[in-house]
Amino acid sequence: MCGIVGYVGEKQAQDVVIEGLRRLEYRGYDSAGIALVDDGAIASQKRAGKLANLEKAIADAPLPPSTTGIGHTRWATHGAPNDVNAHPHLGGARRVALVHNGIIENFAELRARIEADDHVLLSETDTEVAAQLLELQVESGIDLTTAMQRVAGQLEGAFTLVAVDGHDPSRVVAARRNSPLVVGLGDGENFLGSDVAAFIEHTRDALELGQDQVVTITRSGVEVTGFDGSPAEGRRYHVDWDLSAAEKDGHDWFMRKEIFEQPRAVADSLLGRRSAEGLLRLDEMRLSDQELRDIDKIIIIACGTSFYAGMVAKYAIEHWTRIPVEVELSSEFRYRDPILDYSTLVVAISQSGETADTLQAIRHARLQRSKVLAICNTNGSTIPRESDAVIYMHAGPEIGVASTKGFLTQLVACYLLALYLAQVKGTRFGDEITEIIEQLEEIPAHIESVLAGADAIYELARSQLGARSVLFLGRHAGYPVALEGALKLKELAYIHAEGFAAGELKHGPIALVEDGMPVLCVVPPLGRDQLHDKMLSGIQEVRARGAYTICLAEEGDDRIAPLADVLIRLPRVPVLLQPLLAVVPLQLFACELATAMGHDVDQPRNLAKSVTVE
Repeated sequence: MCGIVGYVGEKQAQDVVIEGLRRLEYRGYDSAGIALVDDGAIASQKRAGKLANLEKAIADAPLPPSTTGIGHTRWATHGAPNDVNAHPHLGGARRVALVHNGIIENFAELRARIEADDHVLLSETDTEVAAQLLELQVESGIDLTTAMQRVAGQLEGAFTLVAVDGHDPSRVVAARRNSPLVVGLGDGENFLGSDVAAFIEHTRDALELGQDQVVTITRSGVEVTGFDGSPAEGRRYHVDWDLSAAEKDGHDWFMRKEIFEQPRAVADSLLGRRSAEGLLRLDEMRLSDQELRDIDKIIIIACGTSFYAGMVAKYAIEHWTRIPVEVELSSEFRYRDPILDYSTLVVAISQSGETADTLQAIRHARLQRSKVLAICNTNGSTIPRESDAVIYMHAGPEIGVASTKGFLTQLVACYLLALYLAQVKGTRFGDEITEIIEQLEEIPAHIESVLAGADAIYELARSQLGARSVLFLGRHAGYPVALEGALKLKELAYIHAEGFAAGELKHGPIALVEDGMPVLCVVPPLGRDQLHDKMLSGIQEVRARGAYTICLAEEGDDRIAPLADVLIRLPRVPVLLQPLLAVVPLQLFACELATAMGHDVDQPRNLAKSVTVE
């Protein structure tokens, strides 16, 4: 997720673009840059780090006046967060400047083709490939709009592209496929932005674009076409939010916004994972197939929410690869003298890539000659740099302290690792792996259907406003979901909440159950009959002691209805993938209950987003 701004009008574009980037910096803060059309050329400046670094660079070396420009604030995906990889990217002749949000899946093939024609690319990014292709088109004599249509048609993946031509100050042109872009409609000026926060100070009239569309903005108007050049239309609407709400896409909290971003985040985390031959490929898998075949034990290390993602990963890896897996808290790992050697793979899960306990744990593992693979959301952070391989989550920035989309994309990364190991070791046939990948690719639509029932979950949460304690029960892959649901409630609502494996109830925790106590139960899918039956037995046990049972169960599970005071339906998916859906209602429940209690959901007391001290 990156922040994009485009402007053409009567004002100074630099002021409009920088102002827009400041409002979009929550979408990415690895680097920032700007490009202006200047008397037949492009004037550009970009810097790694936060927007303040770009503003200082412009103050030291001012850019020329211009009324046409584009800007970008980056969340790094392709290439480390440095000055060279920052956007905008220019073509070889410096005639075209382009900014980009998303992932171009076929960039490697396109890059090879460009370099074969003796064009030099300076960065590690997929974005520069699009800039080069676009410039080659305009250099052939066509206008920027037609060039964008032709280039967009060559690209695979999810992307927003916004570009200017140094020879044509009259227009800014953009293309959209599966990535956010909105047009701001002004008087004698028009805007482009990743969301309405980019231009809400100037206009509240907007145009929503459809899939595979190219938009051209000029001072006097907006033209929309398909990638094939055919005329198209966007949907006009008026923005009623204030600036604060606009940054949150109309939601009251960043966390709530991020919950609703999860379908897109999961889809992005799956982009570009399969080769043209249908084989899985991972971001920076610097371990050879033979090194992976030599692995006979995996240890997953993580903290908090990431630890629960690791617990789900254990089920998936062991089931699909038959490699034994241990899951450990990073803070405890070094102090028990773990048994490690060259045949052990240590998987470190950290959204920030800077978690102090996890960083020290991987350093200890490497001293013992173990291989380390990082699952991380932050390109170029310390843990990926010190690991032998990396799977990036591609979740985009997460502002809310309590992780939501970070957890789901960690799960996706764990599933991809499990399937990749199965592919390398041959423990699953290719068609089996393809079937699971296709099931994963259906998950975003399933999450959308769960989110469609949010209002009922909000009402349920408000009905529990006086609860002093809440229990969460699960079995198999539902047990870590129960733990994560309890953690969210503790983080946000500051009330007692515990997650248990349902089979452990009679070994002590059932003593906590009292009349009216809410107990949220994650029910396994019907296909796992033994698991399902045992879970129903646990629900009966707590109901017999007065519990108020809130059950999450798949569509078609009629056996659960008599045991549920409240029934939340989930789409039918395999048991190992159910955590991707079951956790979403628990996130909504915790967010709404904390809101009803008057708490700051985005910044819970005593907590920080990244724990950088042991």
